[in-house]
Amino acid sequence: MSRPKANEHTDTCDWHLDQYDKECTCGAVARADAVNHPSHYTSHPSGVECIDVTEHMTFNLGNAVKYVWRAGLKSVDPIQDLQKAAWYINREIDRLKAAGGAA
Repeated sequence: MSRPKANEHTDTCDWHLDQYDKECTCGAVARADAVNHPSHYTSHPSGVECIDVTEHMTFNLGNAVKYVWRAGLKSVDPIQDLQKAAWYINREIDRLKAAGGAA
């Protein structure tokens, strides 16, 4: 994301949420919480945080959703995020098959 011009936005704009503890040209400082509420998990248009959904799933399914959710937001390679999601889905399929098809 390119750096905005001075006074182009407010201190709650997306640029600030994506920049951890950095000062913008308008003088505002990012307020993203990289530990408790990272922007790549809280920037969904629904306003829902990823963990609020995934904590109700199995480990494998939760991780798959996590990687789909943040695809292209945390890493520069959304394909790798989606490949990781597929890896967890395949692992869950194998787990279910080994358990006789039941969760």
